[in-house]
Amino acid sequence: MKKVLFLSIVLGLTACAAKRLNPGAERVMLSNSQPSDNCEFLGEVIGGQGNWWTDDITSTKALVEGSRNDMKNQAHAMGANFVHIQQAEQDTSYLGGGKIGMAGNAFACSNGR
Repeated sequence: MKKVLFLSIVLGLTACAAKRLNPGAERVMLSNSQPSDNCEFLGEVIGGQGNWWTDDITSTKALVEGSRNDMKNQAHAMGANFVHIQQAEQDTSYLGGGKIGMAGNAFACSNGR
């Protein structure tokens, strides 16, 4: 019984944290601005964090950070170093939590932007 309770607490606490940033993905820049002309389009990335189970216990800050990290991880895996954010949406619940979703276009830029 103690193991089940401990596991439930650990899982509950980790559900409140933002998605982790993969090594190397910290070099990906997110921006609302258009990339410069020396960038090659690589594809679309969609990031998000939050679900019906953890939405009320995860802070808005963690939801935003997790969504951004999700986008950066995907862009980095594609070889991108710049993401032009196209859309960001938040679905809030009555207790203050919610879900954050972001969509953008990933680019490989010779000057980083």
